[in-house]
Amino acid sequence: MPLATAPRLLAALALAVALSACSARYQTPVAVGGDDDDAVCQSRGYAAGSPEYVACRKDRDVQRSAATARADRRQRDLGEYILNHPERP
Repeated sequence: MPLATAPRLLAALALAVALSACSARYQTPVAVGGDDDDAVCQSRGYAAGSPEYVACRKDRDVQRSAATARADRRQRDLGEYILNHPERP
């Protein structure tokens, strides 16, 4: 490896490490809306502990799980597409 390319390689490696620090796995998707399930369900008029409140919390949990599964599936599909189509950037 020529000495002229070593600084570029090190700069690219440093950039890759810096950018990878920004990524986090298993973040809750924003599409679900609202962070506090308790506040959302209570704002809908359900008293804590009531069957409606429990159903609301379950529904929000199912929505969150589905959104995470969709995001994981999209990421997997994108990776497979990239592997199967190396000619397209």
